Amino acid sequence: MSITQQHILDVYRSTQRGEPAPPAPGTADRRLVRPRSPLARTLTAWRAALTRRPRTVAGHETCS
Repeated sequence: MSITQQHILDVYRSTQRGEPAPPAPGTADRRLVRPRSPLARTLTAWRAALTRRPRTVAGHETCS
């Protein structure tokens, strides 16, 4: 039985029992993934800062 078939069966059973339907497969996967380390977030922010181009107004660089 596939995951989709099992989910359909679970939804059918829950409606027969008057219970709320279970979430679709994969909807909670993101919460299960381990959060990124602070170092990884810092490196990502650093790389993003390096790739940004300075803002220009009428051909002149601005501070910010």
